[in-house]
Amino acid sequence: MTSVDFEPATGRDHRLLDGLSAAVLPKVSLHDHLDGGLRPQTIIELAHELDIDIPADDALALGSWFATQSDSGSLVEYLKTFDVTLSVMQTADGLARVARDFVEDLHADGVIYGEIRWAPEQHRARGLSLDEAVDAVQGGIEDGIASVSRTGGSIRIGQLVSAMRQADNGAEIARLAVRHRDNGAVGFDIAGPEDGFPPSRMRGAFDYLAEHFMPVTVHAGEAAGLDSIRSALFDGRTLRLGHGVRIAEDIDVEHEQGGSSLVTLGALAEWVKDREIALELSPSSNLQTGAIAAWGSELADHPFDLLYQLGFRVTVNTDNRLMSNTTLSRELALLADTFGYDLGDLETFQLNAAAGSFLPVEEREDLADRIIRGFDAL
Repeated sequence: MTSVDFEPATGRDHRLLDGLSAAVLPKVSLHDHLDGGLRPQTIIELAHELDIDIPADDALALGSWFATQSDSGSLVEYLKTFDVTLSVMQTADGLARVARDFVEDLHADGVIYGEIRWAPEQHRARGLSLDEAVDAVQGGIEDGIASVSRTGGSIRIGQLVSAMRQADNGAEIARLAVRHRDNGAVGFDIAGPEDGFPPSRMRGAFDYLAEHFMPVTVHAGEAAGLDSIRSALFDGRTLRLGHGVRIAEDIDVEHEQGGSSLVTLGALAEWVKDREIALELSPSSNLQTGAIAAWGSELADHPFDLLYQLGFRVTVNTDNRLMSNTTLSRELALLADTFGYDLGDLETFQLNAAAGSFLPVEEREDLADRIIRGFDAL
């Protein structure tokens, strides 16, 4: 266990963005779900093609419905909105269009590298095989990259192939990810209900992935606590923690007079910090799902700043842009307004994400150089 002095955000003299739009900042997106980032208009058009009933036929009204339904404080209720998005993502054409839109929207927000996570097993209702689903998404990604290129832009995208932890298909999805590592797949993830479905249930899948050197990120420390994180690290051999916000439960903060605090890290928190295991924090989503309920119900209560100041490899993410009515730029702006972060802090978050990405080391270094050049030009 390690004890350190900690100065909270209040009182730090940090320069805000001074009117600069965060959209111009070069960004890296590590935790962004394909089925959580659809354009409302795309949902409407695909639903009409497939004769599917949806809550609203107007893009603005549909977007508002998603935001309202998602702002429940419950991960279970939050996940119900995916019934709508998944319903229009059951054909090759639908998957390709959603993936193309997704890439274009990331580029419009200043993202230069993104890892898109999704679960192919959730897209077989209309007869697609797992491989056909992956091919369709990759085709859409490539179309989106080409569209960005035609406008003079540049973006790079990788797929994170997810297994649903409650479905017990981990071994099959692990083989799928490895099979498509030369077709866009850069890593593996497990998603779905975290509490009651620890990574240890898929230990065989993780063994297979390790044997084939496929990088892994695991949803952990969102709807469940330290035991889930521990299983992700030691059963899943995860290189990143999907959310991971509840690692703060292993940090004891003793407030002292004068505004400073004595902070003690438990063994698990110390391991995550010392190993530089990236935390895929998603501030707005963490509020909506109740992931930070132990600390409060406002963004200022989020342990993001505590983790950052203690030296954890924090990254900023959207989780589900449609449900949270957000973008990566908006998340960065919210954090800057709440904790007084300046451009140097926002650059650190992007460099953390670049370092945590599942690219080869030389390409991670090139990505970091591109981020640095982008921030230096501002």
